[in-house]
Amino acid sequence: MSAALTGRAAVTIGFAITFSLAVAARSTGQTIAISGATIFPVSGPRIEHGTILLRDGKIAAVGANVTVPANAARIDASGRWITPGFIQTGTTLGVKLLESGGLAQTEEDSVTGEVNAAFNLAEAIDPASLTLPVARLEGVTSTLAVPTGGLVPGQGVLFDLAGDRLDDLLDKAPAVMVMDLSEGGKSAGGGSRAGAVQRLRRTLRDALEYSRRKEDYRRGQIQPLAAPAEDLEALQPVVRGELPVLAIANRRSDIDNALRLAREFKLRLVIWGGAEAWQAAADLAAARVPVVVEPLTDVPRFDALSPRLDNATLLRAAGVTTVLAQRDMAQFRDLRQAAGNAVRNGLSWDDALRGVTLAPAEVFGVQDRYGSLEPGKVANLVVWSGDPFEFSSEAEHVFIRGREMPRQNRQTELRDRYRALPPRF
Repeated sequence: MSAALTGRAAVTIGFAITFSLAVAARSTGQTIAISGATIFPVSGPRIEHGTILLRDGKIAAVGANVTVPANAARIDASGRWITPGFIQTGTTLGVKLLESGGLAQTEEDSVTGEVNAAFNLAEAIDPASLTLPVARLEGVTSTLAVPTGGLVPGQGVLFDLAGDRLDDLLDKAPAVMVMDLSEGGKSAGGGSRAGAVQRLRRTLRDALEYSRRKEDYRRGQIQPLAAPAEDLEALQPVVRGELPVLAIANRRSDIDNALRLAREFKLRLVIWGGAEAWQAAADLAAARVPVVVEPLTDVPRFDALSPRLDNATLLRAAGVTTVLAQRDMAQFRDLRQAAGNAVRNGLSWDDALRGVTLAPAEVFGVQDRYGSLEPGKVANLVVWSGDPFEFSSEAEHVFIRGREMPRQNRQTELRDRYRALPPRF
């Protein structure tokens, strides 16, 4: 056996042993120590030959000189990279149960109607969805899942991609209110963007009126309002500036409309899509409005005629908080490719990593628990074979809430099943 093969065999055996140790640690609550890697905390400089300790689902310690308890289960990650688990923004993970859409029986992400502010996606999540293990194997440990369809599709929720029950994986619900100012919301305005904005403005005004005159509403002593009481009630945290609005807007004109509504109603605005956001970068920075961009789909289309592949780069240069995402159903697992494309088009590597970890955590108000590798935070992290934004790298260990996730999923099972075909007669 050659030296190279011997080395690879030793690494394989070593990982098998340490995986067994990690499984034992999960069942006993023992500390897990991952040592020897280059650690990227995101909230601070990289740590060479560092160690990270996991205990009770949290990060207990991280650094170059961490003392490892004698009874800790150990994983030798020498030569590997450790990052926070990625946060995928704006997906239907867990609510569309297959890798591709098209079957109504597998889709739970929308309800009929144009204004569905009371629709919360949480109870549509299926922890057994086939999409979750696929995304985990690409380093995604949490997602902001969002409803679709209509002018106000409803409330998005943030959850981890591991757990047998909803209560096991759900972290924040609601996390955002989704509003569609793009071509997807035109039908609510009779087929016109202007009509859709007018209807949304009336809905927000009526939400404010409802908050002032709830008793009159209950007694029927108020003119008809733009939405039922349950939807107006769901909009109260929005008009109080407590719940962020994730506004789908790609054209510069759509982004301007969103900024105008945010000023008028004092909304906590987040632009989602933002294909032409580079044109409004100065205004977005001045208003401190974050943008969720999708580097793999920043291409010309009727909803955005002037996108640029360096959109994220220009936004960051202007001082805009920029989140990287990929919401297309066939591309939800390609978040790291999207980040790599952004780096190829000028975004710094550090900003790309922040864009899939700490930036979304900050934008959606969970930075105290997610997005960086710091003591006390949830132990969502990935051990990579190399640069996570390189095609050749893979996630060798994925931890969610301190538990190591299995590497199997529907796609790997199909691969293994049909790798060796039976002989033909």
